[in-house]
Amino acid sequence: MEPTRSRSRSALALAALLGAAGVTHFAKPKPYDAIVPRSLPGKPRTWTYASGVAEVALAAAVAAPRTRRLGGLLAAGFFAAVFPANVKMAYDYRTKSPKARAIAYGRLPLQVPLVLWALRVRRDAP
Repeated sequence: MEPTRSRSRSALALAALLGAAGVTHFAKPKPYDAIVPRSLPGKPRTWTYASGVAEVALAAAVAAPRTRRLGGLLAAGFFAAVFPANVKMAYDYRTKSPKARAIAYGRLPLQVPLVLWALRVRRDAP
């Protein structure tokens, strides 16, 4: 497979991940509401919907070659910005079942490859 095509596939895969995650914020908002840090002002549902809109917008930006560089950079920032929600989830799940804890704890290191992936998409953009 030629390098340009591979880079495009990587960007489209990231866009699909962001888009799917964004849609779930509207389809099933309760789990997201539960991990919104209490220190944020306003209602958790507002933050759930706002982050869902952000993910869908980032998906569109990463998918379009003309906005891919900026979209990749903003996606990396977004992945870093939502890390506190993952920390809250891990803390809240510390007394849950081993499976639930594994999922919650597993999300923490997952943010690093997501940030790196978004930055690679930015770097490889046309």
